[in-house]
Amino acid sequence: MKIFIKFDFTQFCSRILDEKLDELNIKYRMLNFGEIEFLEIVSPEKLKAFDLILKQYGIEKIENQKVILVQKIKDSLIDMVFNADDTNNVKSSVYLSEKLGHSYGYLANLFSEVTYTSIENFVILQRIEFAKSLITNTDLSLTEIAFKLQYSSVAHLSTQFKNTTGITPTTFQRIIAKRRSLKNTKE
Repeated sequence: MKIFIKFDFTQFCSRILDEKLDELNIKYRMLNFGEIEFLEIVSPEKLKAFDLILKQYGIEKIENQKVILVQKIKDSLIDMVFNADDTNNVKSSVYLSEKLGHSYGYLANLFSEVTYTSIENFVILQRIEFAKSLITNTDLSLTEIAFKLQYSSVAHLSTQFKNTTGITPTTFQRIIAKRRSLKNTKE
């Protein structure tokens, strides 16, 4: 039997942070997603222990302000792509400016400086990852997926999918279907 699980990444990380900070008896408060304010001076030993615990979960502390803002840009864009509803067609430039309180030009330049790619390319990669997830985990048609991801057409989705992955979404669907049938045959 196979089941599919959907989880809230924000809630998951927040719960881990809450549990681990409580275990270390560190007084804190959560400001925003990915931002914690310590309410007391924390010893270097506790900070080191906290860093080690976080690494076990694939979470790391960021100290460089530029890298912090770039991570906020990435988190915001991932949230925008993966949690957008079908009717909300807001541009990433407007979304980021409003969410992060900086001009889009500043955010785009900073993002390119730190990641060596553009915000637009990052959004495309996230949309294609979401498309792959929808193809793999749902029975949605390519038309429905294109609509859900706010593409103007299936052709536009297909072009970006092929440019990013090297194969068309239809070929990807066939590969997934073949894997499922082989797996079902073995069971």
